[in-house]
Amino acid sequence: MNVLRALLILVVLVLVGTAIFIWSGVYNIAADDHHTPVVAKALEVLRERSVARHAQGIAVPDLDSPAMIAEGAEHYAAMCTGCHLAPGVDRSEIRPGLYPRPPNLREHGVDDPAQAFWVIKHGIKMSGMPAWGTTHDDAAIWNIVAFVRRLPNMPVDEYQRLVGSTMSGDGHAHDHDSATPPVHDEGEAGHHDAEGDAGHDHAGEADHRHDEDAKPDHDGPDAPTGDRPSAEPEPSAATDG
Repeated sequence: MNVLRALLILVVLVLVGTAIFIWSGVYNIAADDHHTPVVAKALEVLRERSVARHAQGIAVPDLDSPAMIAEGAEHYAAMCTGCHLAPGVDRSEIRPGLYPRPPNLREHGVDDPAQAFWVIKHGIKMSGMPAWGTTHDDAAIWNIVAFVRRLPNMPVDEYQRLVGSTMSGDGHAHDHDSATPPVHDEGEAGHHDAEGDAGHDHAGEADHRHDEDAKPDHDGPDAPTGDRPSAEPEPSAATDG
């Protein structure tokens, strides 16, 4: 009984101490103040295990359709390049200040299509990876997955051809101010490189809208998975959008 009582007292003290810590505001929530290695690793494992569990049972369609890949390229150019880069887009205005750092899908692609679909559709909490399923149907998300699988080592001219052919083919466009994200060095002053991959921030990009009636208004990639959730390494993309 004494042991149980001691354990109960310990639990209560921990809960009270945690509540005081949270309420105090001592914790620095700023994106340029990175997690400690222990916290970063814990978040990484939490993210990976959660995505793997929730993506179980997702049936993956045939992702080799040229039409799916081309349509996915148009979505990706409009929604994803600012965070995840693309052939010919090696830097962006938003990426250096994101924490955790979004995966570079130009280099890594995706390892698991089902997990990538889940991340793009549902997003990642506390990372900035939006839930694109709120504005796009499953078919559109699978198109993005089909395209991202082909991203690694894709030549710039092939990427531009895919984006351009979709735009000129049916006038189907996303409404964006510019198709090419501003290019800045990732080490530029005022931006902070993230160490990890617990997720990523799509600041300002979640409000991109899919406009069926829009005139073609871009020639190339625009700016957002994403998983893609740190003194942790850059995410292996199961991803993320």
